[in-house]
Amino acid sequence: MKLGIDLGGTKTEGILLDVDGNELIRKRIKTEKNYEGTIEGITTIVDDFEKNFGKVSSVGIGMPGAVSTESALIKNANSLWLNGRSLKKDLEKKLNRNVNLENDANCFALSEAVDGAGKGKNVVFGVIIGTGVGGGIVVNKKILTGINSIAGEWGHIALPNRTLDEIKNVNKCYCSHEGCLETYISGPGFAASYNLRNNTNLNSHEIVNSYLNNENSKRALFQYVDHLARGLSIVVNILDPDIIVLGGGMSNIQFIYETINDQLKKYVFTDKCLTKIVKNIHGDSSGVRGAAWLG
Repeated sequence: MKLGIDLGGTKTEGILLDVDGNELIRKRIKTEKNYEGTIEGITTIVDDFEKNFGKVSSVGIGMPGAVSTESALIKNANSLWLNGRSLKKDLEKKLNRNVNLENDANCFALSEAVDGAGKGKNVVFGVIIGTGVGGGIVVNKKILTGINSIAGEWGHIALPNRTLDEIKNVNKCYCSHEGCLETYISGPGFAASYNLRNNTNLNSHEIVNSYLNNENSKRALFQYVDHLARGLSIVVNILDPDIIVLGGGMSNIQFIYETINDQLKKYVFTDKCLTKIVKNIHGDSSGVRGAAWLG
């Protein structure tokens, strides 16, 4: 059996898979926004599963951020209470077993590469476009983390060729830099840019749901796809993946898939772009399934 935990900023989800990847049990709880509460929530899920199915030898956990190769502490997490903490060590002590800790976008990419939209592909780039923007690289079903543990973190490179309008109508990123793709193509970033430009106070769902009857919303969606294509063209030019799989809340916008592949071709340095951008297969389950596959 394989036990995976998806540690998110608002919810913590656990899943138990059999050796063939079939789901045995699943549980979701609210994430406590403090370190001790987070660890306690993970422990509760593991204990509940093992009462019914017996003990597992290891636990896979997908989380925001990464483990520093220098200090073994969490870094770059937008769940700020995790940063600077020895999460792996503390969980192994609490659970009394090995814990495999990985970035949540890496887990998403692994899930889709093993038995999702990227199944059978050699190089899969998994994209999270939700509350934040992240990415993960899987080569031959193995996660590529990189020497700094930041492989795939395309959300914190700048949107290329920004116009004056794009510079003006965007907020500064939480990472302290300006122009990050996350501030344009995350759900909150998309909404914030729209609101700055149109003097409104809408969330991303309201903007997307109104695009058929609202010219400002329609224009914003076309611009969103262009931002996404410009950002992903950098990934294709450097990594040249077989496939790009989109996940996260913004990946549910059907309009993206009607236009994104044609838009990508405008920016990629090749005569014919063979890399396809597709929607995930496992949906919200991809992250937690990928965490389970870590084991």
